Amino acid sequence: MRLSGHTVLITGGAAGIGLALTERFVRHRNQVILVGRDETKLAQAKARYPGIAATCVCDLGNEEQTNRLVERLYAEHPELSVLINNAGIQFNYSFADAQAASGKAPAPDPRIPGEIVVNLTSPVRLVSGLLPLLSRRDEAAIVNVTSGLAIVPKKSAPVYCATKAGLRLFTKALRYQLESTNIRVFEVIPPVVDTAMTAGRGRNKITAEQLTDQFWTCYGNNRLEIPIGKVKLLLWLNRLVPGVAEKILKNS
Repeated sequence: MRLSGHTVLITGGAAGIGLALTERFVRHRNQVILVGRDETKLAQAKARYPGIAATCVCDLGNEEQTNRLVERLYAEHPELSVLINNAGIQFNYSFADAQAASGKAPAPDPRIPGEIVVNLTSPVRLVSGLLPLLSRRDEAAIVNVTSGLAIVPKKSAPVYCATKAGLRLFTKALRYQLESTNIRVFEVIPPVVDTAMTAGRGRNKITAEQLTDQFWTCYGNNRLEIPIGKVKLLLWLNRLVPGVAEKILKNS
């Protein structure tokens, strides 16, 4: 992939991994469109990086807002050439505890639908809606950010793990479909990254900037599957001794 001259849409772009990616794309003379729920954070990011072409306030958990985002991009940014599905949310809850707490059928946890939509449904919707725009460019990319937990799950976040595993398989299948086109399909597979979402979780986190350094080299070299940091070891362990990988991640 060329490292400059693209128009790049980054979801969840105003903080964490998304903001680090924004800085890198802007530094290399790309026009960046940021998508997020927090208007204040989006405005702060735009003031910080002049290369941000536009910001879009959008709750990706809301289908109507996501559809409006796609319509806006067709109207205002038909030159879009890179889509980065980075936004994600993670909740920790126990289905076993919910069942034990009551003798009657418990109400489903209200966080479940939103977690599924933001992490899995909305990236699929954006790919489906924006593929015609990307196909117009001589070089284009879809970058889906999954997780090491898409490979081996932990018990405290079953829905998050399932959605990231779903996004990982979607990414692979989409790559097969588009392998003869001008659109490259990348998967970034992070370990635990030091962001607001992971506050109080995990140890030995890497920074979003460290992730971006590793991503950037692989992206420029067209390495389509990009395991970051310890995920490289996790992939190896899961192939050779899956029981060990499961033991490590189960209670992480």
